[in-house]
Amino acid sequence: MILEALGSVLIGLAIAYGAGRWQPRRFHSRRLLLSTGPGAALLGSLLTHAVLGAGHTPTVLIVALGFSVALLSLLVRPARRLRRSATA
Repeated sequence: MILEALGSVLIGLAIAYGAGRWQPRRFHSRRLLLSTGPGAALLGSLLTHAVLGAGHTPTVLIVALGFSVALLSLLVRPARRLRRSATA
């Protein structure tokens, strides 16, 4: 279980870091981004481990990845749209 938790935290950190590098202006705070990713992945792995039990490490890591992506998507702010004049 310790390796599942460590693996999920590393997955969450990698996803958060990648999202921050890919779209840096779409996230409010880098600190919040880098703490939400691993926290969400850890939560996902702990819930999955509690439901499935031991011996399902690949499934636990995939669900941790999904939790991390889902919660990081909540932090994305909308892209700014170009304003057009009324005459255009």
